[in-house]
Amino acid sequence: MATVLKDIVARRPVAATIRLTVPAGGARPAPPVGPALGQYRLNLMAFCKDFNARTQKYKPDMPMAVTITAYKDNTFEFIVKSPSVTWFLKKAAGIESGSGRPGHESVTSISLRHVYEIAKIKQADPNSKHLSIEAICKSIIGTANSMGIQVVKDL
Repeated sequence: MATVLKDIVARRPVAATIRLTVPAGGARPAPPVGPALGQYRLNLMAFCKDFNARTQKYKPDMPMAVTITAYKDNTFEFIVKSPSVTWFLKKAAGIESGSGRPGHESVTSISLRHVYEIAKIKQADPNSKHLSIEAICKSIIGTANSMGIQVVKDL
């Protein structure tokens, strides 16, 4: 009986997939959340309460990526991801933006410890669970290089 219900639930028709960036603990029924969910007639307050509860352990200024799957029966599910690697790199380096000429000009440098800490956070993301910490670190180093941030062994 339970497997039959799971199959029925899994086949619900999807109305839309909505991707938003919302500050941790800062979901409000105002823009950008309100209009994005309102056009699919989703319960704004239910989303805001659930999102804020899930992200309360993060700092309030962290921009959380959220993917909302809206179904045609006006229900929804959502997945919260950690902020982007570029956001973490900018915070770790203490800069506002990357280099205008990456590969030619270096804006600043960060240590491998910073890269490892970012990788540990990113490993919790649903799309990174299957990757090793080493693979995530290599990806972060590549992103840092493309931003003009040098990665050094020790600062």
